[in-house]
Amino acid sequence: MRYIGVDLHKDNFVVCYMGKGTEEKRFEKYKLLEIGKFIKTLNKEDILAVESTTNVKYFRKKVKDYVSRVIVVNPRKFKIISESTKKTDKNDAELLAYYASKEMLPEVRIKDDAYVEIESLTNTRNKLVELRSSLKNKIHNLLLSQGILTKKEQFSSDKSLEKVLEYEELSETVRFELKIIVNQILSLNESIKEIDKKLEELGKSLSGFTNITSIKGIGTKTGITLLAVIGNINDFENEKKLFSYFGLVPTIHHSNNKKINGHITKRGSKLGRKVLIQSTLIAIKYSPYLRDFYTRLRMKKGNGKAIIATSRKLLKIIYLTLKYNLVFEDFSNFVIKAA
Repeated sequence: MRYIGVDLHKDNFVVCYMGKGTEEKRFEKYKLLEIGKFIKTLNKEDILAVESTTNVKYFRKKVKDYVSRVIVVNPRKFKIISESTKKTDKNDAELLAYYASKEMLPEVRIKDDAYVEIESLTNTRNKLVELRSSLKNKIHNLLLSQGILTKKEQFSSDKSLEKVLEYEELSETVRFELKIIVNQILSLNESIKEIDKKLEELGKSLSGFTNITSIKGIGTKTGITLLAVIGNINDFENEKKLFSYFGLVPTIHHSNNKKINGHITKRGSKLGRKVLIQSTLIAIKYSPYLRDFYTRLRMKKGNGKAIIATSRKLLKIIYLTLKYNLVFEDFSNFVIKAA
């Protein structure tokens, strides 16, 4: 058995081949295009460790069938490399191989391609929606600069957007700029509709789609987004692991033998957390259970903390629903049954 540490870059990677005794080691450098040459050096008994980078999924997919195990390392938790005073590619590769031999590497969860691709598509949609909102704000401000007061929500339809150009008070330059912006928003509207159609087509095939969308407050788009972010629910030992994955657990500070809970970590998927909180705000309207919990907490700790805590409650419901293949028969009364 060998332990192989790989310091992976965009176009090349440095490898440390380490024997079981750890004293036996050698180094090689390969171009990423030469990955086939590297694969020929691998044995089925090898354990390979590589830090999580942008192209690590591609690298793992290429090599995983030629070794006994690929460990994708979480760089945030593996501080020995990031804080090393001897920061070289060889040193990083050697540290990965050494700690792989000691079984002391924090792993990153690798989701199936279907989840990864859908999550990427949902993130693209979110960026387009954010860009559209930014452009609508720009229209509002341009019109205000011409003495025309409007409401941002009135630009929600294509017809209302096109009417923007009909104002007689507009200067020639502002009218030109508005025309460009309006055309961009109309194009974004079409692209978002196309993405929505594709997401619905792909998302309905995901395991757990019927379960998660049976929860009031979680519609088709939000359900697909949450499923794509979560991936395989069995990867999470319990609901607390899922809370952590969504960045909904508090940071903890120790001071003078006291444990102080701070703000939530906000690690993990920003979009997943945003969609979960949006779903929580809707679910509160339908579920007396969640509404009572939220109301009690809001009186004690304020709206912000109450929403986060209620979001964790909803995420626990999502966890149990997916884990045990349940659907909601009557959300108001909190009645669930096996799917």
